[in-house]
Amino acid sequence: MKVTHSFLLLLSMLVAFPLLAQEEEESKLVISGSVDTYYKYDFSGQANIGTSFGEDHNSLSIGMLDLAFEKSSGKASFKGEIAFGPRNAGSAGPAPLLGTIGEGEGAIDVAAFAPRIQNLYVSYALTEKLTITGGYMGTFVGYEIISPTGNFNYSTSYLFTNGPFQNAGVKLDVALTEKIGLMVGAFNPWNVYTADPEIGPTSIGAQLSLSLVDGWDAYFNFITGKADGTEMDLTTTYQINDALMVGLNAANYNNGADTATSFAGAALYLNYAVTSAAAIGLRYEYFSVDGPGNALGLNESGNVQAITLSGNIGGGDLIFIPEIRFDVGSTELFLDSSGAPSPTAGQVLLGAVYAF
Repeated sequence: MKVTHSFLLLLSMLVAFPLLAQEEEESKLVISGSVDTYYKYDFSGQANIGTSFGEDHNSLSIGMLDLAFEKSSGKASFKGEIAFGPRNAGSAGPAPLLGTIGEGEGAIDVAAFAPRIQNLYVSYALTEKLTITGGYMGTFVGYEIISPTGNFNYSTSYLFTNGPFQNAGVKLDVALTEKIGLMVGAFNPWNVYTADPEIGPTSIGAQLSLSLVDGWDAYFNFITGKADGTEMDLTTTYQINDALMVGLNAANYNNGADTATSFAGAALYLNYAVTSAAAIGLRYEYFSVDGPGNALGLNESGNVQAITLSGNIGGGDLIFIPEIRFDVGSTELFLDSSGAPSPTAGQVLLGAVYAF
């Protein structure tokens, strides 16, 4: 669907109206980020599980260098975030057209190491309860995020891989009460800085956030548009006590085409802090697809179940993530050690993430 000119005009008026002199103190520029690296071994002897990041088999590999810059001045604020490395190249925005260095098996894809934008947006607090934000933003949909510092597991879910990574557009956040919030916005197609001028910002999205009980948060997310289809998503976490946290992500997607492809799934997260410097986390996911050319690369319906057991070890900025993962498909989605189709896959991984 196309966003109406009147809606965009209203948003522009909201931006322009309150831009008066600000008497509040400026904050200092805050710089933060992360660096991550990993080793992974797939039991089949080859890269096998097709979720995001950590693709390399039997290699000491890098993730990305992530740099974020934030500052506020009165009611205005901004965030700029760029990243470098293969994890970034597999997640964020259009690829720079830089080509390769070398030839054959030793060729290096320069675009994989070029900087790309993770976030670049400005915000303005129109009132204490109403904020407008415009730019390129990490998506509001889903449980897991691109940065490894925001996830307990190092490998990612199928739900994360197949949802949006970023949304470029403009949004309004409204604090309806102290415990209920609402976001509405107009966006470009998924994961692009600029929309096709023939189409424009074709998506609309919304989020209802609830924090009705201490320790419990829930987010009901919705995004729909002609270019990318429609996804409905629930993300919720409950901190049962100081040690135990349970989380849930459930989503449903349809591309809206005449020959529709769709997916649906749910992921359950259980994290337990054994000590202040050691925790263990279990993720179980069920992910199903339907329609030709779907998210699992099938021309038929199918599903996969994945169970991932991860540790988080470290008392400071450096966290080690030992992990073991098994995926089981309803059909032969993977390869065995001889290269033959197989319904199962497994891998072990050791990640290291330094946050600053």
